[in-house]
Amino acid sequence: MSHFKLLSGYKTLHSKTNTGFTLIELMVVISLISIMLFWSIPRFQNALVLDNTKKVSRWIIAQVQHLKESAVRCQKLYILHVGIDENRLWVTNESMTEKELENARLKGFELPEDVRVKDVEYPGGEKVSAGQADICFYKKDYSDMALIHIQDNGDKQLSLLIEPFLSKIKLYQEYVGFE
Repeated sequence: MSHFKLLSGYKTLHSKTNTGFTLIELMVVISLISIMLFWSIPRFQNALVLDNTKKVSRWIIAQVQHLKESAVRCQKLYILHVGIDENRLWVTNESMTEKELENARLKGFELPEDVRVKDVEYPGGEKVSAGQADICFYKKDYSDMALIHIQDNGDKQLSLLIEPFLSKIKLYQEYVGFE
Protein backbone atom coordinates (compact mmCIF):
# COMPACT_ATOMS: atom_id res chain seq x y z
CA MET A 1 0.00 0.00 0.00
CA SER A 2 2.76 2.38 0.77
CA HIS A 3 4.23 1.78 -2.67
CA PHE A 4 0.84 2.62 -4.27
CA LYS A 5 0.57 5.84 -2.26
CA LEU A 6 4.04 6.81 -3.33
CA LEU A 7 3.20 6.28 -7.02
CA SER A 8 -0.10 8.17 -6.80
CA GLY A 9 1.74 11.02 -5.10
CA TYR A 10 4.27 10.98 -7.93
CA LYS A 11 1.52 11.19 -10.55
CA THR A 12 -0.10 14.13 -8.76
CA LEU A 13 3.22 15.90 -8.39
CA HIS A 14 4.22 15.13 -11.97
CA SER A 15 0.91 16.34 -13.45
CA LYS A 16 1.25 19.68 -11.62
CA THR A 17 4.68 20.37 -13.09
CA ASN A 18 3.56 19.47 -16.61
CA THR A 19 0.95 22.26 -16.87
CA GLY A 20 3.37 24.99 -17.99
CA PHE A 21 5.11 25.69 -21.29
CA THR A 22 8.49 24.33 -22.20
CA LEU A 23 11.37 26.65 -22.92
CA ILE A 24 11.26 25.69 -26.60
CA GLU A 25 7.54 26.50 -26.87
CA LEU A 26 8.12 29.91 -25.31
CA MET A 27 11.04 30.61 -27.64
CA VAL A 28 8.97 29.70 -30.71
CA VAL A 29 6.08 31.97 -29.64
CA ILE A 30 8.40 34.89 -28.84
CA SER A 31 10.18 34.42 -32.17
CA LEU A 32 6.89 34.47 -34.08
CA ILE A 33 5.75 37.61 -32.29
CA SER A 34 9.11 39.25 -32.97
CA ILE A 35 8.88 38.45 -36.68
CA MET A 36 5.33 39.84 -36.87
CA LEU A 37 6.38 43.04 -35.11
CA PHE A 38 9.43 43.39 -37.35
CA TRP A 39 7.17 43.53 -40.42
CA SER A 40 4.27 45.49 -38.94
CA ILE A 41 5.98 48.33 -37.01
CA PRO A 42 7.14 50.17 -40.17
CA ARG A 43 3.55 50.08 -41.43
CA PHE A 44 2.28 51.50 -38.16
CA GLN A 45 4.87 54.26 -38.34
CA ASN A 46 3.77 55.12 -41.89
CA ALA A 47 0.15 55.14 -40.81
CA LEU A 48 0.84 57.45 -37.91
CA VAL A 49 3.30 59.81 -39.60
CA LEU A 50 1.45 60.74 -42.78
CA ASP A 51 1.82 64.09 -44.40
CA ASN A 52 -1.19 66.33 -44.51
CA THR A 53 -1.57 66.19 -48.30
CA LYS A 54 -2.36 62.47 -47.99
CA LYS A 55 -4.84 63.21 -45.21
CA VAL A 56 -6.62 65.81 -47.36
CA SER A 57 -6.62 63.59 -50.46
CA ARG A 58 -8.05 60.66 -48.46
CA TRP A 59 -10.83 62.91 -47.15
CA ILE A 60 -11.70 64.11 -50.66
CA ILE A 61 -11.65 60.59 -52.09
CA ALA A 62 -13.90 59.26 -49.33
CA GLN A 63 -16.32 62.18 -49.64
CA VAL A 64 -16.64 61.92 -53.42
CA GLN A 65 -17.40 58.19 -53.24
CA HIS A 66 -19.92 58.82 -50.46
CA LEU A 67 -21.57 61.70 -52.33
CA LYS A 68 -21.97 59.70 -55.53
CA GLU A 69 -23.65 56.88 -53.61
CA SER A 70 -25.80 59.20 -51.49
CA ALA A 71 -27.05 61.21 -54.48
CA VAL A 72 -28.47 58.06 -56.09
CA ARG A 73 -29.69 56.45 -52.88
CA CYS A 74 -31.40 59.57 -51.49
CA GLN A 75 -32.35 61.01 -54.90
CA LYS A 76 -30.92 64.43 -54.01
CA LEU A 77 -28.44 66.77 -55.61
CA TYR A 78 -25.31 66.98 -53.45
CA ILE A 79 -22.64 69.65 -53.82
CA LEU A 80 -19.02 69.53 -52.71
CA HIS A 81 -18.01 73.13 -52.05
CA VAL A 82 -14.33 73.99 -52.27
CA GLY A 83 -13.66 77.25 -50.44
CA ILE A 84 -10.27 78.12 -51.90
CA ASP A 85 -9.84 81.36 -49.94
CA GLU A 86 -11.20 79.78 -46.73
CA ASN A 87 -9.12 76.62 -47.20
CA ARG A 88 -12.20 74.58 -46.34
CA LEU A 89 -14.35 71.90 -47.99
CA TRP A 90 -17.97 71.20 -47.12
CA VAL A 91 -20.99 69.33 -48.42
CA THR A 92 -24.58 70.46 -48.91
CA ASN A 93 -27.66 69.07 -50.58
CA GLU A 94 -30.64 70.60 -52.33
CA SER A 95 -33.04 70.15 -49.41
CA MET A 96 -31.06 72.15 -46.83
CA THR A 97 -32.34 75.41 -45.39
CA GLU A 98 -30.24 78.60 -45.42
CA LYS A 99 -29.29 78.02 -41.78
CA GLU A 100 -28.26 74.41 -42.50
CA LEU A 101 -26.21 75.56 -45.51
CA GLU A 102 -24.29 78.06 -43.37
CA ASN A 103 -23.86 75.50 -40.59
CA ALA A 104 -22.46 72.98 -43.09
CA ARG A 105 -19.94 75.56 -44.29
CA LEU A 106 -18.82 76.38 -40.76
CA LYS A 107 -18.50 72.72 -39.77
CA GLY A 108 -16.80 71.70 -43.01
CA PHE A 109 -13.42 70.04 -43.34
CA GLU A 110 -10.76 72.64 -42.63
CA LEU A 111 -7.50 71.93 -44.38
CA PRO A 112 -4.31 71.86 -42.29
CA GLU A 113 -2.27 75.06 -42.28
CA ASP A 114 0.46 73.59 -44.46
CA VAL A 115 -1.93 72.43 -47.23
CA ARG A 116 -4.08 74.54 -49.52
CA VAL A 117 -6.30 74.07 -52.53
CA LYS A 118 -4.43 75.67 -55.40
CA ASP A 119 -7.38 75.59 -57.81
CA VAL A 120 -10.25 73.57 -59.20
CA GLU A 121 -10.21 72.96 -62.94
CA TYR A 122 -13.15 72.00 -65.13
CA PRO A 123 -13.04 70.63 -68.70
CA GLY A 124 -12.72 73.32 -71.31
CA GLY A 125 -9.99 75.18 -69.46
CA GLU A 126 -12.14 76.87 -66.82
CA LYS A 127 -10.14 77.25 -63.58
CA VAL A 128 -11.28 78.60 -60.25
CA SER A 129 -8.29 79.72 -58.18
CA ALA A 130 -10.06 82.12 -55.80
CA GLY A 131 -13.40 82.20 -54.07
CA GLN A 132 -15.50 79.05 -54.18
CA ALA A 133 -15.74 76.16 -56.63
CA ASP A 134 -18.67 73.75 -56.60
CA ILE A 135 -18.76 70.16 -57.80
CA CYS A 136 -22.25 68.68 -58.19
CA PHE A 137 -23.29 65.05 -57.70
CA TYR A 138 -26.57 64.31 -59.44
CA LYS A 139 -29.40 61.89 -58.65
CA LYS A 140 -28.95 60.11 -61.99
CA ASP A 141 -25.58 58.62 -60.92
CA TYR A 142 -23.12 61.07 -62.42
CA SER A 143 -21.20 64.14 -61.32
CA ASP A 144 -19.37 67.14 -62.68
CA MET A 145 -15.94 66.41 -64.05
CA ALA A 146 -13.27 68.33 -62.17
CA LEU A 147 -9.66 68.34 -61.11
CA ILE A 148 -8.87 69.47 -57.57
CA HIS A 149 -5.26 70.58 -57.16
CA ILE A 150 -3.81 70.66 -53.67
CA GLN A 151 -0.37 71.83 -52.62
CA ASP A 152 1.64 71.84 -49.41
CA ASN A 153 4.18 74.38 -48.18
CA GLY A 154 7.00 72.29 -49.63
CA ASP A 155 5.47 72.70 -53.11
CA LYS A 156 4.36 69.06 -53.24
CA GLN A 157 1.31 69.00 -55.51
CA LEU A 158 -1.44 66.44 -55.96
CA SER A 159 -4.22 66.37 -58.53
CA LEU A 160 -7.48 64.55 -57.87
CA LEU A 161 -9.57 63.78 -60.95
CA ILE A 162 -13.31 63.39 -60.39
CA GLU A 163 -14.86 61.66 -63.37
CA PRO A 164 -18.59 61.90 -64.10
CA PHE A 165 -19.47 58.22 -64.29
CA LEU A 166 -16.83 56.54 -62.12
CA SER A 167 -16.97 56.31 -58.33
CA LYS A 168 -13.19 56.08 -57.98
CA ILE A 169 -11.01 59.17 -58.09
CA LYS A 170 -7.72 59.20 -59.96
CA LEU A 171 -4.90 60.55 -57.84
CA TYR A 172 -1.86 62.06 -59.55
CA GLN A 173 1.33 62.86 -57.63
CA GLU A 174 1.82 66.03 -59.68
CA TYR A 175 -0.10 68.95 -61.12
CA VAL A 176 -2.05 67.77 -64.17
CA GLY A 177 -4.66 69.54 -66.27
CA PHE A 178 -7.25 68.76 -68.91
CA GLU A 179 -4.86 68.87 -71.87
